[in-house]
Amino acid sequence: MNPTLDPEQLRAAMRAWSAGVTVVTAMHEGRQSGATVNSFTSISLYPPLLTITLQKTAKTHDFILKSRTFGLTMLSADQSHLADLFAGKTAAEDRFAGLQTETLVTGAPLIVGGLAWLDCRVFETFDAVSSTLFIAEALAAQTLNDGEPLVYHNREYWNLIRLV
Repeated sequence: MNPTLDPEQLRAAMRAWSAGVTVVTAMHEGRQSGATVNSFTSISLYPPLLTITLQKTAKTHDFILKSRTFGLTMLSADQSHLADLFAGKTAAEDRFAGLQTETLVTGAPLIVGGLAWLDCRVFETFDAVSSTLFIAEALAAQTLNDGEPLVYHNREYWNLIRLV
């Protein structure tokens, strides 16, 4: 594939897109991994399907491929430090050290304090050159917090202002 658009032009354009921030986690052979992801979308309520996309070089990518399961924590506005931690912006040997986690069905760790959790089983994968698009079935969902979401826009975290 020979891209026609300069990656920096696309990156600049994508900065105009605001998105909630999630941490995707997986457990495989007793080890856990997690990554910050904002490429997450619900695609169907029945059956309950969603997508995430991960770079193939991400450690969490391999954990999900091997375990075929993952957890997704939708971060609250006061969890930007966790978004940075799981994005690799904060150095840490063990990203889960000192974090309180829970599990639902699959055993994937879910981060306490998020707005909601989804526990998922991979339904199908699609190769997307340097990334993989994972389509997954949500096996369990739990809403934990009615606080404000963590929003990412133009390379910064933002607070929402309710207009109505």
